[in-house]
Amino acid sequence: MTNRIAFLTVALDKDIREDDAESIVNAIRMIRGVLDVGTNISDVQQWMAYARARAELTERLIEVVTTPFDKRKETP
Repeated sequence: MTNRIAFLTVALDKDIREDDAESIVNAIRMIRGVLDVGTNISDVQQWMAYARARAELTERLIEVVTTPFDKRKETP
């Protein structure tokens, strides 16, 4: 017996304006089996999480690029 899927989540590659998203929402609604499509407004917490993750990745990348290979720490 296979599992049943109740809903799908679609993540956009970047925040877009609500009026620009309307065509995407309408296209998804046209797919057979779609009951409804909801949208989530991006907020300050989401932006902060993105900014922190980006800063951490930037620091790690700079460390990798600037640290000589023989001086790098081993990660557990």
